Amino acid sequence: MDNPWKFINLSDYENHMQLDTVMQLQMLNDMMKVQLNSYSVDSVMVLGIAGGNGLEYVDPQKYSAVYGVDINSGYLQEVKRRYRNLGDLLKCICIDLISENSKLPNADFVIANLLIEYIGYDCFKNVIKQVKPKYISCGIQLNTGEAFVSDSPYLHVFDGLNRIHHQMETVELIGHMSNIGYQHLSTTEYPLPNGKILVKVDFVK
Repeated sequence: MDNPWKFINLSDYENHMQLDTVMQLQMLNDMMKVQLNSYSVDSVMVLGIAGGNGLEYVDPQKYSAVYGVDINSGYLQEVKRRYRNLGDLLKCICIDLISENSKLPNADFVIANLLIEYIGYDCFKNVIKQVKPKYISCGIQLNTGEAFVSDSPYLHVFDGLNRIHHQMETVELIGHMSNIGYQHLSTTEYPLPNGKILVKVDFVK
């Protein structure tokens, strides 16, 4: 069965994420600004890039390659359109991380925001073993008893995600990454208006 992310309209996704009651688009943008400026690296891979939220913080003087990875080819077309200014620096890769991660190139740094929830810890570890980054920064959502998709007029757009969603826990993520040789560097929490929390967890090899 096809991955439901292939069928979710980008405008529906972004309109949901930026609602005042959700605020995730804005919070993820702030997180990306921090992530892209945190480490001395030459290349970065953004897994589950969607519409490219936060790529405006890419410093072309710092990065020689920015890989945008997503399963939805329409999302990647929009990323290319929105960030034409990045030129050849931006390299979009349309693959299913669950079945095609062997096609990924190496990168110094991996950013994975709201991505591990939809592929699971084991698949994420396989992706990391393929890409071999020195640094990883993960944004995960803690649901604190709430449904993983916040209530909004766009709620039913996301109905298909139930069958691929994995509940995330910070301690569990740290344990999984330790198992493949990554040391926990930091944890930062970003509270959301509906009681959920975005948690940025960083690792180093």
